Amino acid sequence: MISIAGVFYPTIVMGLLGMVFGALLAFASIKFLVVTDERVSKIREILPGANCGGCGYPGCDGYSDGIVNGGAKTSLCAAGGPSLAKSIAEIMGVASEESIPKMAFLKCKGSPDVSVRNARYDGVGDCRSAAIVPSGSPNACPFGCLGLGTCAKVCSFDAISMVDGLALIDPDRCVGCGACVSICPKSVLALVPVTSNIQVICSSKWRGPDVKRVCKAGCIGCGICARTCQAGAVTVEGSLARIDPGKCTNCGACAEKCPSKCIECIVLKDVENKKIA
Repeated sequence: MISIAGVFYPTIVMGLLGMVFGALLAFASIKFLVVTDERVSKIREILPGANCGGCGYPGCDGYSDGIVNGGAKTSLCAAGGPSLAKSIAEIMGVASEESIPKMAFLKCKGSPDVSVRNARYDGVGDCRSAAIVPSGSPNACPFGCLGLGTCAKVCSFDAISMVDGLALIDPDRCVGCGACVSICPKSVLALVPVTSNIQVICSSKWRGPDVKRVCKAGCIGCGICARTCQAGAVTVEGSLARIDPGKCTNCGACAEKCPSKCIECIVLKDVENKKIA
């Protein structure tokens, strides 16, 4: 037969233990309370939710926390554009930051009609896989676009399509997040200021005669462009022409003189009054 004491005392002990543990939990909840800045949630609410990583943070959650607690710039969300950057600055109570928006640009004109193909690639349909074949590329030019569309697959904004073996960027859709640039194994995609209308559309590091052997549209490093430029914006590094967007006046003189026509004057976007603030 169970005595009253045999039931009463264990009940009392359990009750006391419950009170002690409850008090400890209450103390811990106060002691280790993490106060969340309401600005984090406010910024997260207005971010587009693309989670493209173009800001350099792991998604929109990471970026909103980075702005409030990590000192991140308010203008890093390429997908949100100028209006979003201004709204974030208002929430943070800081002055708006100005920067020139960028977009992805393919530095290659090596379509099959102008560039030699060494072999037909039948492997995994991914540029990163094609880039590790013995020659470094199934194309005769190892520096050109592989054309398998890995960049298009990672684009969250459907801004890239594959046309004639090359990545075609839609300027109306591209927000300059840089996802395609990061994944391209040949580094033929780059983020360029949308105000830079003069572009060298080649990535080859070979000398002129070697370039001509594999591609009719490649830069031969002749230096005519550099000698023509009155602003000193064009240099030839190795055997490849490069344009300094900070010095370039978009006059187009270098493009006009280029014998390979690998320098072109291209209006990337209508950027009138479209600086990211």
